[in-house]
Amino acid sequence: MFLAESFKTALSLIVNLNAELLGIIFLSLKVSGSALVIATLIGLPLAALMGFRKFPLKGVFVSLLNTFMGLPPVVAGLLIYLFLSRSGPLGFMGLLYTPSAMIIAQSILAFPIIVSLSYAAIVGVDPIISQASRSLGAAQSQVSLTIMKEARFGIMSGIIAAFGRVMAEVGAILIVGGNIAGYTRVMTTTIALETDKGDFELALALGIILLSISLGINFLLHLVQRKGAVER
Repeated sequence: MFLAESFKTALSLIVNLNAELLGIIFLSLKVSGSALVIATLIGLPLAALMGFRKFPLKGVFVSLLNTFMGLPPVVAGLLIYLFLSRSGPLGFMGLLYTPSAMIIAQSILAFPIIVSLSYAAIVGVDPIISQASRSLGAAQSQVSLTIMKEARFGIMSGIIAAFGRVMAEVGAILIVGGNIAGYTRVMTTTIALETDKGDFELALALGIILLSISLGINFLLHLVQRKGAVER
């Protein structure tokens, strides 16, 4: 009976577009979306550089990026906290316990995923494509663009996977954001807090929304991978 009432209230919050619920969802999408854009703008050119150029210790760098794909969020949050705290080297910026700190944390978590998966997609392109482009007189920039176009589905998969990770992340943003009501409280941190308080209605409503977003992300990833497999 209690569970049924909780679900009923949670659905009512969603249907009636509860202001607190919408504010939390909007902030979550804003933080994760901003982090994804930043990580993509920095990570994709780096992945292209790694894919098209040879440089010393490249293999070591690739291995490090693959390792950081599994970086525990709480460790990332702790390191960022130390940098942004008053006694840290960036404490003068006053970013701790702000949405900006949360965006930094999620960007760091998304970055190695985007770089590693994009790099794997680029180097996985059939060498015949670049050879054919050169034989037709294409310049290096044109060859690179052709390869990037062929790798687009793998790159898109990496970006989608990174978005899925940051949307579900709680540890790092809880540490650097402080879970302040109306300011840094996002879906995952609110679910954790409301569950601890025993107030399950808002937590269930956000859980339904978060699960729907996760299903949408996975469905989109499946479509991208399927389309890439068909075109090959």
